[in-house]
Amino acid sequence: MRLVLQLVARLFLVVILCLGAATIWATIDAHRSVDRATAASAERVSVALEALYWRELMLRSNRMREQLLPVPEWRTIETMGLISPGICVQLEPAGAFEKPLCGQNKGIGQAPPRWFAALAQTLLGDHAAVVRPISTRVANAGSVSAAADPNAAIALAWQHILGNIHVALLMAAAIALLASLAIAHTLAPAQQIVAALQRMARGQYSTSLPRFRSMELAMIGQAVGDLGDRLAQSMEERAALTRRLLEIRSDERRALARELHDEFGQNLTAILAFANTIEATSAHGKGKSEVVQDARMISQATHRIMACLRDTLNRLRHPPAEELGLEACLVDLVDSWRSRNATQPTIQLDLKGDLADVRGAVAATAYRVAQECLTNSLRHSSARVIVLRIERRTGAENALLVHVEDDGGGDAAKLARSPGFGLTGIRERVTALGGSLSIADANRGVSVAATIPLAA
Repeated sequence: MRLVLQLVARLFLVVILCLGAATIWATIDAHRSVDRATAASAERVSVALEALYWRELMLRSNRMREQLLPVPEWRTIETMGLISPGICVQLEPAGAFEKPLCGQNKGIGQAPPRWFAALAQTLLGDHAAVVRPISTRVANAGSVSAAADPNAAIALAWQHILGNIHVALLMAAAIALLASLAIAHTLAPAQQIVAALQRMARGQYSTSLPRFRSMELAMIGQAVGDLGDRLAQSMEERAALTRRLLEIRSDERRALARELHDEFGQNLTAILAFANTIEATSAHGKGKSEVVQDARMISQATHRIMACLRDTLNRLRHPPAEELGLEACLVDLVDSWRSRNATQPTIQLDLKGDLADVRGAVAATAYRVAQECLTNSLRHSSARVIVLRIERRTGAENALLVHVEDDGGGDAAKLARSPGFGLTGIRERVTALGGSLSIADANRGVSVAATIPLAA
């Protein structure tokens, strides 16, 4: 899962938790607001009734306070205006058949769901009644008792919660959206870092990154840049070492070729001469047919060894492509294989581009790649058609492409893992020149492609 999505998911989880906490707090505050409204209603009504009590007392000029109780005409519109919605007020002691005077209950809000009413009742309990005396100086003047209507209290609490939750939801959505945009903008440079690492994986080690504002991303970008520089330096040193090893190996191959030619060649020539002499001398004698036959067998074995030695010397010596040019050497290579295999497979040579000035190490490496791939296809597969394509690509690429494809039904993955020295050698040669070698499955066989920069 992407880091941005993980951070956004965690942000939404935090927002949901905060929203839940806000809902719980709004529920508790709504319950307390009903208690505050009850106390306020009791206080306002008691103050109004106290004024009414003393006015009635002064008008009658009668100090028999018991005749003033209950206070007449207290259930008025003015008194109802002092009572908060959902609160009921009762004058104590109450008169016969007197009902509590309740504030406006209609229009409080929509009916809450049953689960909310049950949950609020279970967790918060009932609202306590509030009692206020009409007069603190006259104890028997009576008192005002205010209590919340249970249904109206639940409706008020639900309305209070809905009002707060709507605001909280809008704030949570705004915070989540803005924070998600901020997170995405902050982590946007990660795409540049990943792209730089991908370019390094393709061999472009010297990759520069812009300076990021975030300290952490700036440190990562600096580390990636340093890693690319070290990898570029290591690859240059490795290429130089590989080229030096190839030079040493080429010198050893030439020395070995000289030794084989001088020692084995002369001795084989001498053995062949001795065998011919024995055959010519014994041909005129009687009873010497077995000796003649043995001499002929020695001559034939010597010829086979000399032919094998010539092939070995051709492979050990530097290819003539370095001096004679790539195109002529490839034509000669294909013609030599065609002469050895008159029937199958069919070798097709396809040359594209101007190859006249391709010489030196590039020509030698291309020749070795073509030679090794043709050898593998002819010896280790049942191919009927082998296509050798050499293409010179100009422009920005400026490289030489060597492509060999057969229909022998080989396994590209197995061939790529092969520990043989042939493919390992040509891979080292191509890599030393800054190129690349790839092995893939073809339609009916295996395809080997080498790209060699001409700048090498």
